[in-house]
Amino acid sequence: MANNKKRNVIVGQSGGPTAAINSSLAGVYRTAKDRGYNKVYGMLHGVQGLLEGRYVDLSEHIQSGLDAELLKRTPSAYLGSCRYKLPGINENKEVYEKIFDILEKLEIDCFIYIGGNDSMDTIKKLSDYAIVFGSDIRFVGCPKTIDNDLALTDHTPGYGSAAKYIGTSVKEIIRDGWSLETAHGQVMVVEIMGRNAGWLTGAAALSKSEDCDGPDAIYLPELPFDIQAFVDKCKELLKKKASVVVAVSEGIHTADGKYICEMDNDPDYVDAFGHKQLTGTARYLCSVLAAEIGCKTRAIELSTLQRAASHCASRVDILEAYEVGGAAMKAADEGDTGKMVVIKRLSDDPYQAGTEVKDVHKIANDERLVPRNWITKDGTYVTNEFITYVRPLIQGDVSPIMVDGIPRHLYRKGFQDLL
Repeated sequence: MANNKKRNVIVGQSGGPTAAINSSLAGVYRTAKDRGYNKVYGMLHGVQGLLEGRYVDLSEHIQSGLDAELLKRTPSAYLGSCRYKLPGINENKEVYEKIFDILEKLEIDCFIYIGGNDSMDTIKKLSDYAIVFGSDIRFVGCPKTIDNDLALTDHTPGYGSAAKYIGTSVKEIIRDGWSLETAHGQVMVVEIMGRNAGWLTGAAALSKSEDCDGPDAIYLPELPFDIQAFVDKCKELLKKKASVVVAVSEGIHTADGKYICEMDNDPDYVDAFGHKQLTGTARYLCSVLAAEIGCKTRAIELSTLQRAASHCASRVDILEAYEVGGAAMKAADEGDTGKMVVIKRLSDDPYQAGTEVKDVHKIANDERLVPRNWITKDGTYVTNEFITYVRPLIQGDVSPIMVDGIPRHLYRKGFQDLL
């Protein structure tokens, strides 16, 4: 049950940024103010920054309707993100005591965290601590991840815009390939984000349309990757066409679990959650093709462009991100804690969806993969069911606010120095 006298809210962003994450931040802020909360604080660099006492009053940043619209169109995490793994309560109780001391000092009623799997682990642990030690602060998660791998939700804000960018970019890459003529043909390998889940890579199939055949093959990390079968596939394709485009997930791996990108060099960087930095998959595969076939190759790594391309954002995605931010704030205000807002699809055509809340304990540290029956039997493409699922999420555009021919983002002088 919500407090009769409302105090303050704090919101943070965590994990990999997206083109829609700040739309959720705008939704949290607007709903908190509409529901009568005094201050809405923003953690700088998530819970890691909070532990260092770093936060801002968001009313100093969102001062007008134009500011809110700019924020919705601003890529990356406006407040700064982190990949900080909270220890177990029994491992380091002092960390929790410090966090709750800061929250009480700021007179916080509601704690909203915008993020993915690892961020929901933070919500789970903090809400558990609050229950065990008698705090009435409510902790609610707001979903965000371009990977689209959160459990219990139809999809996650951020995914639709990334999928739209990938489909668009792959189509442009294919078009570019038409214009080049080489003696032995060429293969372009497009490396797309996705450690264990292939939702992003599958979106490359969105490029297929009346004016484009789409990529020639798509490889997702849900299935083991056979390098020799890949080489043979490219050989057969080159007999039929001069330019071949293949989309691969950065996380594709052999049957024994070894990442393809590790074939060349072992990743040096490992984050707090034990995740290796995956890069170089396309580059390695191109080197194999060049050696075995002798064709021209090009490795294309979309990298951070997939999650930062706000100029190519999906209107559906931006609107839903704003709505789930508001829904998270509403849920916390009405007494929910230890929950995450999820999107429930009501229909595909016309596309309709709503929100509800689910127990974060059933979401944190879980991972939703592309269903096997949404991948072709030979493992080299996605099915029509996948396309039907994704296409509604990329619809519509959000026009950037242009200044001197370049999109304008929300900016406050000196704020970047705090990050």
